[in-house]
Amino acid sequence: MAEASWYVVHTYSGYENKVKANIEKTIENRHLEDQILEVRVPMQDVVEMKNGARKQVQKKMFPGYVLINMVMNDDTWYVVRNTRGVTGFVGPGSKPVPLTEAEMRPLGIQSENVVVDFKEGDTVTVTGGVWADTVGVIQSMNHSKQCVIINVDLFGRETPVEISFSEIRKM
Repeated sequence: MAEASWYVVHTYSGYENKVKANIEKTIENRHLEDQILEVRVPMQDVVEMKNGARKQVQKKMFPGYVLINMVMNDDTWYVVRNTRGVTGFVGPGSKPVPLTEAEMRPLGIQSENVVVDFKEGDTVTVTGGVWADTVGVIQSMNHSKQCVIINVDLFGRETPVEISFSEIRKM
């Protein structure tokens, strides 16, 4: 199978989050999770002054663009290109060009694999985020997204939750 790379997709300005949601829904519907790994709208923290008050807000780093980590083939190209709000891939003509490692570094997106000491079936404790101090059993692992799915008890029901590798610890 081909290697996944990061590609840049041009969208209508202001539609970045909508395009991200539409692509993620299509990935789920067409079962392309192993080909389109991640969709991102890069954000940065900015301090704004309004009415004399300092306020920290998140702004899009590249308005009108969405980053997609995917294996490029006819199916994935078609799905992304024909998503509502997408005007095309960045690259000459109709040939998308993947981002290089040097272009990825300033965005804070690492591609190296993290070695973890847990596996499916292990009981883990969540150390950060919304689910901090929650205990769960790993149902599945996604090494490309560097996350696990654990079942947590929510309103008396077992509910699957996606947690980053960096936010869990083996018990």
